Amino acid sequence: MNYYENVLGLVGHTPLVKLNRITKDLKPTILAKMENLNPGYSVKDRIGVAMIEAAEQAGQLKPGGTIIEATSGNTGVGLALAAAVKGYECIFVMTDKASTEKVRYLKALGADVVVTPAAARPGTPDHYVSTAQRIARETPNSFYPDQYSHNANPDAHYYSTGPELWEQTEGKLTHFVSGIGTGGTISGTGRFLKEKNPNIRIIGADPYGSIYKTYKETGEIIEATPYLVEGIGQATLPKNFHAQYVDEVVNVSDHDSFELSRQLGRLEGIFCGGSTGTSLAAALRLARDLDESALIVFIVCDTGEHYLSKHHSDEWMKEKRLLEPQKITAGLISETKGERGPESLITVAANERISDVLAKMNEAGVTQVPVVEDGRSVGSLREHRILSKVLGNRDLLDGPASEVMEESFPVLDVDASLSEVTRELQSSPAVLVEEYGRITGIITRHDVLDAPTINSRG
Repeated sequence: MNYYENVLGLVGHTPLVKLNRITKDLKPTILAKMENLNPGYSVKDRIGVAMIEAAEQAGQLKPGGTIIEATSGNTGVGLALAAAVKGYECIFVMTDKASTEKVRYLKALGADVVVTPAAARPGTPDHYVSTAQRIARETPNSFYPDQYSHNANPDAHYYSTGPELWEQTEGKLTHFVSGIGTGGTISGTGRFLKEKNPNIRIIGADPYGSIYKTYKETGEIIEATPYLVEGIGQATLPKNFHAQYVDEVVNVSDHDSFELSRQLGRLEGIFCGGSTGTSLAAALRLARDLDESALIVFIVCDTGEHYLSKHHSDEWMKEKRLLEPQKITAGLISETKGERGPESLITVAANERISDVLAKMNEAGVTQVPVVEDGRSVGSLREHRILSKVLGNRDLLDGPASEVMEESFPVLDVDASLSEVTRELQSSPAVLVEEYGRITGIITRHDVLDAPTINSRG
């Protein structure tokens, strides 16, 4: 029989996959190291097992103990997997920046999760690291790994990720690209590869707002500013970042990170998180200036399933003003109108009494409605036009809507572009959205103001 003793045997030995469509105009070969195929779906599975085994050997973690860690989610999953196999309890502290999917995943693995404000500054009591440290002090028989300083973090990559890449590429890789969070992946892997061939370039991919690029170039630590990508970047310098093994740090915007993460799934079938998009952006930027002899490997950090409610959601991307204008459709505008729009489309029938129509419009807080029969638009009503007619003839209040309705608002398919919507609104106060032959939404000029026409970058 061929089987593993437990799920931890699946950690590591992840394959390399060549990119094709997204790199079609580039000369170098770009390979993805598929860390999303680990059992916990991220590169952090490697350090979760390593830190626990190191603690067991050192006598820091005893039977029945509780593992407590500050995490953006993935290290917590790696620790929780090992803890489930070995019989430990877990408490993880995360910021409210982390995706809902990660929180639910950790709870599904049996962990307790404490959520703190992302706005809390390092060193303050509410900061997620400070909170985890306090809980560890207050919990008997507990172990606080501290992935930011634990030697097993970079060592796990020195003894596994680095050798795997060297063997898989037959020592031919010329560039290694990784995001920088705790510093463990890039420092451990970079150290091994540099020992094998000092000419291999180690490139860090870092969000705008993080400290790493400035620190690498000047030795100074700047004040960090907010960014949306999870799991990479820092506001303080962790012990596990060993700058001597990193040749260059490249800044990447939230927009480019998320857009390339989405493209990697759509063009290559690799479903990944935003930090993978950060690394891919840096790899593609490098490749523009390299020839056919270059072999670039970048880390696919984790799975896109952890971000279905975030950057893999058009609605979330639109809310953050990061969605490309050409991807804003009539359907998306209609679905995400927020508090200014009604929960569902308000329509009236041609035979409804005008007094009832006015009452319905007043209750819904709208000033214009389509007149719909059998799912199709047959006319429109605007409050100020109705009132002007009723002032001249109050008997109209008891008449049907058909007596005062005007021509229908323009109707566009749910997939119509933002430019099509804008063009129709130049001559009409509203546009109706149609899906599979039925009216499903309405868009006003005011609603279009929420649709981004200029991307927010950085």
